[in-house]
Amino acid sequence: MKDTAQSYHADAHESVHLAPTSPTATYPRTTGNSIMKEFCKELILPVLLLLVLTVGVQAQFTFTTNHDGSLSIYQYTGAGGAVVIPGTTNGLPVTSIGYGAFYDCTNLTSVTTPTSVNNIGISAFDSCTSLTNVTIPASVTSVGRYAFEGCTSLTSITIPDSVTTIDNGVFYFCSHLRNVIIANGITNIGVSAFSSCTSLTNVLIPDSVTSIGGFAFFGCVSLTSITIPDSVTRIEAALLESCINLTNVFLPASVTSIGNSAFNGCSSLKGIYFKGNDPSLGFSVFAGDPNALVYYLPGRTNWGALFGGQPTALWLPQAQTTGTGFAGQKIPFGFNIRWASGQTVVVEACTNLALPAWQSMQTNTLTGDTAYFSDPQWTNSPGRFYRLRSP
Repeated sequence: MKDTAQSYHADAHESVHLAPTSPTATYPRTTGNSIMKEFCKELILPVLLLLVLTVGVQAQFTFTTNHDGSLSIYQYTGAGGAVVIPGTTNGLPVTSIGYGAFYDCTNLTSVTTPTSVNNIGISAFDSCTSLTNVTIPASVTSVGRYAFEGCTSLTSITIPDSVTTIDNGVFYFCSHLRNVIIANGITNIGVSAFSSCTSLTNVLIPDSVTSIGGFAFFGCVSLTSITIPDSVTRIEAALLESCINLTNVFLPASVTSIGNSAFNGCSSLKGIYFKGNDPSLGFSVFAGDPNALVYYLPGRTNWGALFGGQPTALWLPQAQTTGTGFAGQKIPFGFNIRWASGQTVVVEACTNLALPAWQSMQTNTLTGDTAYFSDPQWTNSPGRFYRLRSP
């Protein structure tokens, strides 16, 4: 249902005039998950505004007028291609892309949204299977449920910090979505928000996020690693279920409970790293994860030999001896230390492993899970050996 105070009909060559229209239309819809959605669009006054613009393709819109005099896109009826949404029409600002406005526009390839728009409605671009590029300006504060569901050609998206919630199913079954940039304004990621995004390889969840809904990353089969921020307290049901290439998960000390099947069917999972005490567990959390090992930090409590049926091990600092973080034979010799952020690590050295006399070289508190150690005195001995320990 739309809140509509007034509407018009116009085109590029004629003056504004009244035109009749049917008062109510109901549209049944089948989405990518075969769930039938129905919605009703009711026009309060029997007049519509039709604007024809030439923007490389012929773009047609019908608008409804909001109570504040701004316009919402009610429906797009153009041929598709690259569409630029106008910022104003007849002097009135376009502030909203309405419920299902571009639904099932299978020829739509890209959309540029003006800074006048502050709302992208429910199912606004649902099932736009050729859509590859969408610009969401910083003026947008709300993106409705299922807004981009089934946009199977969409490859990347940037969500500005003006948006606070990624609502339920917003990117459900965006099967070619590979890159997602989530700005720091987001506080909530809804149920099934990225479910079945089968090409998504990694996602950085900002510290502003306090809640991640169940099934949010269900079936993201290309996802290999994920870090949950310290602001999250609960891992919801089936959050990462069936992420078959997920190898590592890092969970903050703030997590106190894990829901049913949260990591069920993550058959490549090797490490679940906990920074805090053991949380409460639902059912089948690690079912189908035969190689998963649960790591916990020194000094944390209530950890036993098994957790959720999986073996546990002490999470200790590791020296990176390959890659760009390893100095090798360069001067000064050095390497990266990887561990949990906030942990303190002591680097010790000795020159004889047969009769070791370990000497403390450096004490570091890690930030961002890494610290760098260098030894300017490494050439003073024919050989030096190093070890890491917690204080």
